[in-house]
Amino acid sequence: MKSLGIDIGSSSVKVSLLDVASGTCIASSTNPAQEMPIDAVQSGWAEQDPEMWWQYVVEGIRKIGQEHPLSEVAAIGITYQMHGLVALSKEHKPLRKAIIWCDSRAVEIGAEALEAIGRDYCLEHALNSPGNFTASKLAWVKRNEPELFAQIDKFILPGDYIAYRLSGEVSTSVSGLSEQILWDFKEEKRADFVADYYGIPQEMIPEAGLSIGVEAHTNAATEALLGIPAGTPIAYRAGDQPNNAFSLNVMEAGEIAATGGTSGVVYGVVDTPKADPLSRVNTFVHVNHTPATPRYGILLCINGTGILNSWMRRHVVQQTLDYAAMNELAEQVPAGSDGLVVLPFGNGAERVLENRTTGAAMVGIDLNRHTTAHILRATQEGIAFSFRYGIDLMRELGLKPDVIRAGKANLFLSPLFRQTLSTLTGARIELFNTDGSLGAARGGALGAGLYKSREEAFRSLQCLEVVEPCEADREALEKSYELWKAAVKARLQ
Repeated sequence: MKSLGIDIGSSSVKVSLLDVASGTCIASSTNPAQEMPIDAVQSGWAEQDPEMWWQYVVEGIRKIGQEHPLSEVAAIGITYQMHGLVALSKEHKPLRKAIIWCDSRAVEIGAEALEAIGRDYCLEHALNSPGNFTASKLAWVKRNEPELFAQIDKFILPGDYIAYRLSGEVSTSVSGLSEQILWDFKEEKRADFVADYYGIPQEMIPEAGLSIGVEAHTNAATEALLGIPAGTPIAYRAGDQPNNAFSLNVMEAGEIAATGGTSGVVYGVVDTPKADPLSRVNTFVHVNHTPATPRYGILLCINGTGILNSWMRRHVVQQTLDYAAMNELAEQVPAGSDGLVVLPFGNGAERVLENRTTGAAMVGIDLNRHTTAHILRATQEGIAFSFRYGIDLMRELGLKPDVIRAGKANLFLSPLFRQTLSTLTGARIELFNTDGSLGAARGGALGAGLYKSREEAFRSLQCLEVVEPCEADREALEKSYELWKAAVKARLQ
């Protein structure tokens, strides 16, 4: 038996085929070859066409099907970029491009809602400000595109849209409701008070089920298009960060996962819901949450991390070096980058900075001393500093990051980055042989009952490398981190 995992990112769509018996990935396909476009009609906006995601899902599945019979697929799992807004018509066609996670147009609307609903009430029940989350994005549509809003039958998340295209059924998950700021943690039910404040009809919100469990089945159209048997269970659905934690078997209180793709994320699991008073880090329902065994994920997200590294490759080294060569060049410079610091906040409003948009910056550059190597090292250090900045906030909510798990991918492929992060946080970093699409495939197999237990699902997960703090670099990095924090504070004034 096989399980198919689908990962809808903002840069690409990856599909992986898991052999359930061995627990190994036997095929994968990432599309397109270059990064998917993000439309930014105005500063702070970010949109993508849901049909584009679907076409790359189809392309990826068909490529795998050229080598492996898709008739053997017995489960499907889906993971996706969080907080996106897909607005569907009565015919369940997208009415506009999706407003995706890094779009910051709804920040002011969310701030208004926080004060109008009541700060204390929001933090007690939703654990977050309405901020720039999906419900606030929909409120922006209602305010600025009223004719389009009147045509909306349902609004869903990016992963929900792919599940719909595979099944013809519109649904979401409880974890998904929480990332839309539509879950009441205190009452353990949908947070209709947010929708009511925004004037969002409750019938626009689809039914919500569990993240791990059968919520839909593929239809005859999918069988005809892709060769996956009709009736195949879609048995797992989770946002990219809860899924990253799941893929690393981070499921219990005190466990922590990290990722460094377009954005940088640290995600820690707790069993007691607690809010950051300023909503700089956010709490969501974790994939294995039940009322009897509550599990919540505290999420630190820095928008401008991996995208900064890719910007450096395109515009500073002019694509003359690949990422491995950039890492080697950066390693020629000592820890602390000789006083040069880089702020990575150039990809929209940053929650960790109270939804402020500060832009990226290089601070302290000496034109007679600093080189390209300094810029590249300061870039990776600046990203690690932003992780440390947010982790310090998470400590206030009870998380103790002694061990951080991550897939050996993206920024965690850089020895410099992972060593810097380990030294700054004092945490051991464990790197594993997994990624988002493979995690989704495992989740689909577990949710469909192809695995009888979590232990069985993760028996093939292997730790590839362990990184310990480097005491020799600690003093220089701490000194540079203080310079970095001062530069951030100056940008916020």
